[in-house]
Amino acid sequence: MRLLRRRPQSVLLVTRQGCTLCAEAEPVVARAAADAGVPLEVRDVDADPADRERWTDKVPVVLLDGVEHAYWRVNEEVLRKALNLRL
Repeated sequence: MRLLRRRPQSVLLVTRQGCTLCAEAEPVVARAAADAGVPLEVRDVDADPADRERWTDKVPVVLLDGVEHAYWRVNEEVLRKALNLRL
């Protein structure tokens, strides 16, 4: 028997100015979040010392409801699946 988990209620994308991987990830994450009707927050890792300490080596980082989903590269198909129904 498979347990169904609730859909994520938020998407956070942690980025950095001048990061090419971040520039590639942002439109992918924005499109998937918009299509799923889930709010997206984009946050610069260097704007907060706690974020910089935690995520500096992993940007871009995608968090769903505060849980790390992906970093460096974002697979749009996997993200869409996670946004629609998490199994």
